[in-house]
Amino acid sequence: MELTVKNIKGSDTKKKVNLSDSIFGIEPNDHAIYLDVKQYLANQRQGTSKAKERAEVTGSTKKIKKQKGTGTARAGSIKSPVFKGGGTIFGPRPRNYSFKLNKKLKALARKSALSYKAKNGGLSIIEDFTFDAPKTKEFKSILENLKVNDKKSLIVLSDLNKNIYLSSRNLKNTKVVTASGLSTYDLMNASNILLSEGSLESIQTLLS
Repeated sequence: MELTVKNIKGSDTKKKVNLSDSIFGIEPNDHAIYLDVKQYLANQRQGTSKAKERAEVTGSTKKIKKQKGTGTARAGSIKSPVFKGGGTIFGPRPRNYSFKLNKKLKALARKSALSYKAKNGGLSIIEDFTFDAPKTKEFKSILENLKVNDKKSLIVLSDLNKNIYLSSRNLKNTKVVTASGLSTYDLMNASNILLSEGSLESIQTLLS
């Protein structure tokens, strides 16, 4: 697949790039995408929720009433879950939600996501650019020039650029990542993927 490189003014340049069919033209594997996105979301969970169970609630162990003759059910402890202030039955406990995935499967998931975007026309190549200082207004004008300002956009750079990152941080529908930090979740969550020329080389090196 061949794409024309665009500049930050939104105009086509004379440069064209060939996308590797082994990365941007494979038959997408939906299950691989599902597993990788599931792992990403699971890793975001803190797993710190905790409820006190019967043994952890503070309260007297004295029998609260006589066993017979009350006309109601027997009750042996104020810490029983049936009473207000008692322990919680099967409450949440701290746990780790993360799980392992093989590197090859994660690579397949990213290739599948990139292939989907390339096939659906949601992938663009832009010239490498930089800012001398954080300028959200200038960054927003670039998105308007590329006609992606009203959609969820993912901009992939070859290396971390602090000024570009700070310029995009306040924009709700835009995210800036590096090629090495590219995730399947970010790819599938965005409507438009903007790859810088430098990041394209990095992605093809990482996933080849």
